[in-house]
Amino acid sequence: MRMRKISPRSQRPDLDLYCVKWIPWKGERTPIITQSTNGPCPLLAIMNILFLQWKVKLPPQKEMITSDELLTHLGNCLLSIKPQEKSEDLQLNFQQNVDDAMTVLPKLATGLDVNVRFTGVSDFEYTPECSIFDLLGIPLYHGWLVDPQSPEAVSAVGKLSYNQLVEKIITCKHSSDPNLVTEGLIAEQFLETTAAQLTYHGLCELTATAKEDELSVFFRNNHFSTMTKHKSHLYLLVTDQGFLQEEQVVWESLHNVDGDSCFCDSDFHLSHSLGKHQGAEGGGSSPEKQLQVDQDYLIALSLQQQQPQGMLGLSDLELAQQLQQEEYQQQQAVQTRAPAPQGRGATSGRPAGERRQRSKPDSDCVLL
Repeated sequence: MRMRKISPRSQRPDLDLYCVKWIPWKGERTPIITQSTNGPCPLLAIMNILFLQWKVKLPPQKEMITSDELLTHLGNCLLSIKPQEKSEDLQLNFQQNVDDAMTVLPKLATGLDVNVRFTGVSDFEYTPECSIFDLLGIPLYHGWLVDPQSPEAVSAVGKLSYNQLVEKIITCKHSSDPNLVTEGLIAEQFLETTAAQLTYHGLCELTATAKEDELSVFFRNNHFSTMTKHKSHLYLLVTDQGFLQEEQVVWESLHNVDGDSCFCDSDFHLSHSLGKHQGAEGGGSSPEKQLQVDQDYLIALSLQQQQPQGMLGLSDLELAQQLQQEEYQQQQAVQTRAPAPQGRGATSGRPAGERRQRSKPDSDCVLL
């Protein structure tokens, strides 16, 4: 049993073709690759980093790209890397790593074996696929950590990987030792209550570990995302194909374990583009109201940056989201009292700048 992201290419050949979205990035028009629901996210997450680093470039008018083209670009990048060490032994070892990476390269287009350890955001069981991240200098992170303030869980989970912990739970369940049975139940409860694969402790550690402006790959819920850290806050690259035409939707904030987030543009400014269709229907907010939403959000970000990492900073950001929600509720109350414009119906679009509520995981789970 392994944690794995699998793309059913054999059943859906059309998934081999992906739309290119062009965004302004640090003053340069830069491509990123979007994906449908079951796209090969390990390959896309890595390639989007190489595009954002301008290590790979596409023709200016490129609108579609295949997975084979992406793999060719990635292979060329790997082959162009030169060993930093000059000793013969280290050069041979480097060449072996490149050969291993080239061998497992095709797996990126179908799936990637990843086995996390719950002790650190960079802790994974080493597999040949990991050599690709190492060679490219791309950090691979996760936020599925056991909270050190829960000593029973720390003891039950230990330094085991996900696969090892599942095996331990099965073994403990069939043990005649009541202590082992209890330990197995505690370990099982940890997996159940952290089924979203991100804990508050993990989020804090992730924020502290990631470097400013660093581009990395973030693993969660069998999905690989391109991640960056900007002004001490984490953001995930929005690659959903549904946002292909939304030029102001580029990044999505990562500041909560329950999936609430805010969309931002390529300069990390809160995006209002999602509400533009509502404004066309007469229900949009005024520029003054939108400015107030931005100010509420940025004040909370500033407070979080000034305070130590932890629950207090997260609560400030939650407060900003609550301010946003209250602002829109007041807006809607005023609009309800006012007579509706002639010929206009009720609108159901998302208010500009409102936080995004992600869909819940398929399994019911209790989040830490």
